[in-house]
Amino acid sequence: MNMQQMMIQAQKMQRELQKAQAELAKKEFKITKAGLVTVTVLGSKEVVSVSIEEEGYDKDNKEMVEEMIALALNELFEQIDAENEAIQERITGRAGGFGF
Repeated sequence: MNMQQMMIQAQKMQRELQKAQAELAKKEFKITKAGLVTVTVLGSKEVVSVSIEEEGYDKDNKEMVEEMIALALNELFEQIDAENEAIQERITGRAGGFGF
């Protein structure tokens, strides 16, 4: 493969990667913890909503609810990172993108 063909292939992969990442950024990821806390995040890692069931409003549950929110966010961010890594590997053939 000559240099021009390699550049064309790299540009094509870059466009595919950008398109897939734009789709991922719009995708909603949702998780519920202990039936009390539901967190929804976009693939761009923008928090869309945090919902707490009425039982979670008890002041005795405050620490537990806060911990569930943190756990939910961390788990959602891990899912997003894993999906992004899978996209890059699928398009470029290697984890982490082009490897430049």
